[in-house]
Amino acid sequence: MTTTLYLILLTYTRPPDEITAALEDHRAYLRRNYDAGRFLVSGPRVPATGGVILARAASLEEARGYVRDDPFHQRGLASHEIIPFTALWSDPRLAPLLEEEPGSGA
Repeated sequence: MTTTLYLILLTYTRPPDEITAALEDHRAYLRRNYDAGRFLVSGPRVPATGGVILARAASLEEARGYVRDDPFHQRGLASHEIIPFTALWSDPRLAPLLEEEPGSGA
């Protein structure tokens, strides 16, 4: 089975103190998307110049909607690059994460 996934790369565009001030709202946004089954993994870049999100979505437009909902985007704190890719290979331990959600079309 092949699955289209979306790698979302965030790059901070504002000073660290502004990022820190919005961090709890961003974390709430992440939790909502994990609860909805949209996000698979996420975390800060090393060094801390932004973040990375691996998401599943039915389309690129849906993935763009995820970005529009991010408080970092809404407040102009980060730019977002969305990279769609076809997941052909994975470690077998990740197989449950790559399965389609019922009715998702993702």
